[in-house]
Formats: sequence, structure tokens, C-alpha cells
Amino acid sequence: MKITVVGLGKIGLPLAVQFARSGHTILGADVSQAVVDQINSGQEPFPGEAHLQEYLSEVVPSGALHATVDTASAVGESDAVVVVVPLFVDEEARPDFGWMDSATEDIARGLTPDTLVIYETTLPVGTTRTRWRPKLEEGSGLTEGRDFHLVFSPERVLTGRVFADLRKYPKLIGGLSEGGAKQATAFYDQVLQFDERADLDRGNGVWDLGSAEAAEMAKLAETTYRDVNIGLANQFGAFAAKNGIDVYQVIEASNSQPYSHIHRPGIAVGGHCIPVYPRLYLWNDPDATVVRAAREANAAMPAYTVGLAAGAAGGDLRGKAAVVLGASYRGGVKETAFSGVFATVDALNATGAEVLVHDPMYSADELAKFGWKAYEFGQPVDVAIVQADHASYADLSSSQLPGVSVVVDGRKILDPSKFDGARFLVVGQASKKV
Repeated sequence: MKITVVGLGKIGLPLAVQFARSGHTILGADVSQAVVDQINSGQEPFPGEAHLQEYLSEVVPSGALHATVDTASAVGESDAVVVVVPLFVDEEARPDFGWMDSATEDIARGLTPDTLVIYETTLPVGTTRTRWRPKLEEGSGLTEGRDFHLVFSPERVLTGRVFADLRKYPKLIGGLSEGGAKQATAFYDQVLQFDERADLDRGNGVWDLGSAEAAEMAKLAETTYRDVNIGLANQFGAFAAKNGIDVYQVIEASNSQPYSHIHRPGIAVGGHCIPVYPRLYLWNDPDATVVRAAREANAAMPAYTVGLAAGAAGGDLRGKAAVVLGASYRGGVKETAFSGVFATVDALNATGAEVLVHDPMYSADELAKFGWKAYEFGQPVDVAIVQADHASYADLSSSQLPGVSVVVDGRKILDPSKFDGARFLVVGQASKKV
């Protein structure tokens, strides 16, 4: 097949590479000329994705993958189009379809009969049928279900391990017609390879959920579940800490029973998925009180954690040097999307602390672009708060944070025995002096 992948970001580019390595000819379309040029030179435009550079070095020189900024032209040459363009959500939980609308208009201009169009970007329920179908039909003059097929299939991968996750998890699809679903099933059977999963009743592979709406909801449901679960864990943690209970022992004990799957508490829920997709669900279902309460509970955790630090410091952080350890939303990934660092810095600034930020994946100049003063190990500091669980932080000690009197571990990654004389706290545990 000849396939166009629209959107060459941290999911779209690995997906394009996967398709190319499966024996197909891929046109990758992106609005950024710089990204297109870098890909066509065989270089990954972002670091941290396992095997991406290795695989790019195979598929670009062989001609299996070529990038372009001309989406319409690429679509016009293709048998199938896969769309992985970002959808953003504003502070009022309203989807901003701007980038996706623009990409869809470009796709429509190039759309030809017998093309399969698949959206993989996570969407509010009903978007494929009520927004993309009319836009594609109007812009192309073609009729969905007769001249072309439209399908939704959510991406279910995590940045850093996309290629492994593509093999590990069933590929969910939902068409607007039975014919579209059959075409999508055949498509993914040709471009993906699946690991054996004895734990799945249906077996691993392509799962047709019967409608685009069911596939859209499945993605929102699995991510919203995680947000709600973390919100519950955070509330358990706050209660346990007040009552001198180690919530991590409680969770381990509870999860020894097969019907309990409690997640871990922590300073923040970040990234493109967990903080965002519950908002998309709420856009469809504003009366989902459980979802809304969990989202509010998780959003409050950075301020709660700063409150723990202030309490351990005698109730006042004014004038104290406080370092936030970790700008990334999670360890090992150079990405600040919805990272807890923003709310943590804001909460510390509100106390009057002198705020610094450290992250092993970001230079001082990069941190300065966010408006943050960079911290270097060895500088005197009064308070340290772990926001991201970078692996290198596991070896930290008070010798690298001279003068530190309060340490709040928001990810339970530090060794308390390495911070003699400091007040050491873990989110979900009562404070203690070490």
C-alpha cells in the first residue's frame, strides 16, 4: 500500500516508521518544514523514542518513508490516510479543533475515491461522525461509505516505547460502516504485528468495536479510569499521612487481592493524555461527577505538596531557596506537556520562596525560556521537591543539596537515609526526621 500519515509528532512519526518497516510506501505529512527536512535527512526530530533513530536510518535511505509539507498531494497518491494531528483542550475543558480542522481540509482537497481515512487522535465521542465526515465530504465532493471509508482507531501507546506498545495492545477500531470496519481491519493486519497475549479472551490483534463512537469512548474510558484511580490514591494518601499511616503499604496490601488495582499517589498527573482526556469526556458528559472530582483532586496535588513543604519548614517558605526537581511530566521523557512543574512553581512563588528548577534533560537556557532560574547541584538550597521521577534522582543525597532542611519526594524515588538531618516527606506518608 501507499499510506499517508498526517502529523509527524511523537506518535505519528513512529507510526509512519512502523508502517514503512512492514513493507509499505509511506508519505509523512507535517506542517513544519524543519521537521520534514530533518526526517528526510534521516534524523529523528525529537530524542527519547526507543529504536526510532535506528529505524529511520533504514526506511528513509531505502525510500520507504518520505516526508512532505504538501498534505493534499500526498493524500492524492495514497490508498490509506492515518491522521495523528494534536487536539488541544483549553482551561474550560473545551476542545480546540484548529489544527485538526486545518489538516482535515487539506486531506479533503486531496481525497480520491476508494481511500481509507483513519483518525487516531483521541477525540470526544461523536467527533468522527459529526465533524470529520461532513468536512471530508464537503471538501472532496465524495460520499463516505460509498466513495471512501472513515474509521476511528485510537492510539494506545506511550512515548518512549511506541514500537513495543504497538505490538503489545489490541488495535481498536470503529467504522461508520461495516465496509469501513472491514477495510480498517485488513489495513492494520498488514501494517502491525502483535505479540501473543494469553491473558486476553479475544486474543491480541485488531478488535472491531462496532462503531466509531465505541472506539472513541474506549480511549477516553481507559485514560479517565487512570485519572480517577490516581485521584482516589491521592485522597487515600492525604488521609493516611494525617493519621500516621503508610499508604504505600496499604496499597500493596490491598492490591494483593485480585479485585483491587489501586494506583500510587503523587505530586502531579501530567502529559498529553491523563490530564486531558478526562476533560474531553466531561465535554461529552458534564454530569460525570466522579470524573470531575478526580480531575480537581489531581490538579490540586502540586499545591498540596508545596503545603507539605511549608508545614515541614515551620509554616513559612518566604525567602527560602526551593528547588523543584524535574521539569518533565514524567521521568526519562523530555516533555513538559501539562507537567506538574508549572503548578508547583506557581504554588512556591505564592509562598514567597526563591524558586529554582532542575532537570537533567534540560539545559539552563531551555529552562530559562519557561521563565525559570536553573539550579545546579552543589548550590545551597533550603527545600527540595521531587516533581519528576528521573532515574538519576534515585541516587541523590544531601551532599548534592547542601543546606537542605526539607525534602518532599513527590514520586517516592529518593532514599531517605541519604538525607540525614533533613525533614523528609513522601506524598502519602507522614513526615519524619532522618
